[in-house]
Amino acid sequence: MNTPVWPPPGFAALDRAAVGVLLDNWTGTYTVPSRTLYPHQWSWDSAFVAIGLRHVSARRAQRELESLFGAQWADGRVPHIVFDRAAPPEGYFPGPDFWRSPAHPASPAVATSGLVQPPVHALAAWLTFQADPAQARRRGFLSRLYPKLVAWHRYLADRRGVDGLVAIVHPWESGMDNSPSWDDALGRVEPTPIDAFRRRDLHHVQAAERPTDTDYGRYVRLAADYRDSGYADRLDDAQFVLLDPMVNALFAASEAALADIAAEVGADPLPHREAAARVSAALVDRLFADELCHAYDVPARRLSPERTIAGLTPLVVPDLTVAPALVKSALGEHFRLGQTALLPSYDLTGAAFDPSRYWRGPAWFNTSWLVWHGLTRHGELDHADRLREVTLTAAQQAGFREYVHPFTGEGRGATDFSWTAALVLDLLRSAP
Repeated sequence: MNTPVWPPPGFAALDRAAVGVLLDNWTGTYTVPSRTLYPHQWSWDSAFVAIGLRHVSARRAQRELESLFGAQWADGRVPHIVFDRAAPPEGYFPGPDFWRSPAHPASPAVATSGLVQPPVHALAAWLTFQADPAQARRRGFLSRLYPKLVAWHRYLADRRGVDGLVAIVHPWESGMDNSPSWDDALGRVEPTPIDAFRRRDLHHVQAAERPTDTDYGRYVRLAADYRDSGYADRLDDAQFVLLDPMVNALFAASEAALADIAAEVGADPLPHREAAARVSAALVDRLFADELCHAYDVPARRLSPERTIAGLTPLVVPDLTVAPALVKSALGEHFRLGQTALLPSYDLTGAAFDPSRYWRGPAWFNTSWLVWHGLTRHGELDHADRLREVTLTAAQQAGFREYVHPFTGEGRGATDFSWTAALVLDLLRSAP
């Protein structure tokens, strides 16, 4: 019996190119998502980057996460942006002057935002450790990072907890900024007038691929209100409080990873296993309906009817009871796994579907990677291999773009995007 060769010879150039993007975007302590559109450090970007970077340099992948957690707030939150002092202040909006983090007593010495992003970090830390356990032990990587990860998860559970799940207070915290799942909730928010701020994203990407001015005005309003509250997490008073399936799936998966990390560093893994089980059960109980997980609008007390890729990502959770239903949904008419260039970010049959606009239809490499990881975890290897194949083909065709048209595979958004390169590299270097 012949042993399959992986990566296949036809992907050797793609492998080299992915490594090149990660090396080019490395700053010395972390990797920028994009040299043009995103010139700072982003929270969940760094976690995904570490997953791929571990195949190039395990030490550099460790440094990626250590750098991010060096900007952790005293209350445990991991900010969604850590600003580079050397980057031009006009290069990104909203920049450090908007967030005013130094005025907050819990903030770190470096300027950051006050929002957070999905908690994929413990999962990334465990995968990074596995790339070179001996070196990680010599450096004390997990023993130093473990208490920071515990504090991060405690912040989410204590300050953002709603009915056993974690709430977000801004669309940016979901990572899926412009998802149709937020439309109804954002309709309650009075937008900041567009002439009151200057968007920088449209200098680099076509307007048709980005959120509208009205949506951006609502994002700015919510962010300013949260900032002006002192980042106080008063969920009862907030206009926008939602339970997102991907945020909670990654919280559960990362608690499971924290159990493994705890065992490695000599701590008790049982509290993390119990937390993972509780979040998994609450996720199914509160967010699962019609063979998919949906966002829940806390002030309105209702599930969003919209079907998005976030609803499939709970496959990353071990022992998920509804995994067969999610696989069925992935294969069905709404997402058509294996029949498109990548898994679309939004329902292909949905009323708000737009194949080019940010998170309203385009396909992203990180969410497809999460579904691939989940399919593998649940033993759906044929479907996982098919998703890997179309993902790599999309990267060959479009390059390392931020996202792609779900049918044609044509690239959209930023170029030389770091997590695209990193996750393509992980798919290439992980045995089938």
